[in-house]
Amino acid sequence: MSGWGVRVIALLLVVASYWGAYQHGRSVERAEAGQASAQRDSGDRLAEVLGERGERQEEQRRAEAHEEVRANAHEQQAAADAGAADADAAGQRLHDAATDLAASVSCPGPDPAAAARGQAATRAAMVLSDLLRRSVETNRELAAAYDHARIAGLACEGAYNALIKPPG
Repeated sequence: MSGWGVRVIALLLVVASYWGAYQHGRSVERAEAGQASAQRDSGDRLAEVLGERGERQEEQRRAEAHEEVRANAHEQQAAADAGAADADAAGQRLHDAATDLAASVSCPGPDPAAAARGQAATRAAMVLSDLLRRSVETNRELAAAYDHARIAGLACEGAYNALIKPPG
């Protein structure tokens, strides 16, 4: 072989070794990139799972807070209804007392003027008794409407606060 032939072979061997080193570097780089991508994907999946778990916990907290608000509103409504029943009973007793008073006002007797005054007093007492009954009914309705609106407003506020306030 001549000097040129050896040089060409040596040059080909050098180029082949460089080519082999280059290909090895590329395969190592691809393997490292694949490993980094797998780690990143694993981290992303873990973050997603943790995020979902956090969201589920927040949803559970909100549902529990909403249920607590609902139960509290139910208790307040029961107390308001009991108070209304007590007020109705007291109003009925007052109306009965006014009716009894109206029945006892009349003054039967021989004097026609006294009898006329007794009838007028009885009619006045009956009118007052009726006005008292109507007033009690109106006050009961207004109080019930106020109680319902107040309880609903407080429940709404509690539900809103449970949604926007972070736990803690």
